Amino acid sequence: MSLLRPVLNSYLRLVEKPRLARAEGPEQMRVNLERQARYFFHAPRGTQKQWQVLQAAGRQVEALEVVPRILTSDSVILYIHGGGFVFGSPRTHAAMLGKIGQLTGMRAVLPRYRLAPEAPFPAAATDVRTAWDGLIASGVKPAQVIVGGDSAGGALALGLLAELAGAGAAQPAGVFCFSTLTDLTYSGASFRQNAQAEAVLVADRADEMCRMYLGNHPAEDPAVSPLFADFAGAAPVWLTVGDTEILRDDSRRMAARLREQGVDVCFTEVRDLPHVWPILHNILPEARASLRDLAVWISQRLD
Repeated sequence: MSLLRPVLNSYLRLVEKPRLARAEGPEQMRVNLERQARYFFHAPRGTQKQWQVLQAAGRQVEALEVVPRILTSDSVILYIHGGGFVFGSPRTHAAMLGKIGQLTGMRAVLPRYRLAPEAPFPAAATDVRTAWDGLIASGVKPAQVIVGGDSAGGALALGLLAELAGAGAAQPAGVFCFSTLTDLTYSGASFRQNAQAEAVLVADRADEMCRMYLGNHPAEDPAVSPLFADFAGAAPVWLTVGDTEILRDDSRRMAARLREQGVDVCFTEVRDLPHVWPILHNILPEARASLRDLAVWISQRLD
């Protein structure tokens, strides 16, 4: 492990975690993350970004396309950003996808799905499905698509996979998730055990953000909590999580459930790395290592 890891964790626990705890509402959370992304998250030189519109069946969603300087693949990453369903955007995660693009030679498409509380469930899931359908309608074959997501975006990515598998529809070549949320009932033991050790997320605010997203919709519904969904016949899944995260058990249990249903799963639990650490690829060696590991898995899925 790098010497920077404990320094970064200390900074996150002392500065960023209290900032998230103090944020007065979604708008302040959005402003804070957008500002941090501009200052700290930078794509490789030569990365191109442009907005496009994905549309299918009379629906449409804006998406940010991120293209590496050297594009060597016709395949596409459909990436669903995290942010507790209430903040985050394609812009906040574009730099990380630029790095993944550099490693894989692939372009990425990040849909700007609607956020709660202005647009509660099922708006985000509907927009993610529109992005998938629109990408396929544009001429990209399902087997050429890798779907990814982090945190709440991971829940949406896995929800899309469960929906496609359950309908017997064509699926992506694989799905990957960083520090994914899978259980909106927050029943995992790590949610309590790691509340203090967690470097970024504030466990006490989870229910507040969940209510913004779900309203009165039941949190145990497989459509919102993929841990309870049926994945029989689903495409391969790659998961990674830190052992001090409050969402550690979401990934542990998701990996076990997928394996029980016969899904090919690659699961890695790493020591004392912060929530969605790959987004810190500019400064953290472990982030770059995780992205290299992911790039190998992606190449194997597309061979």
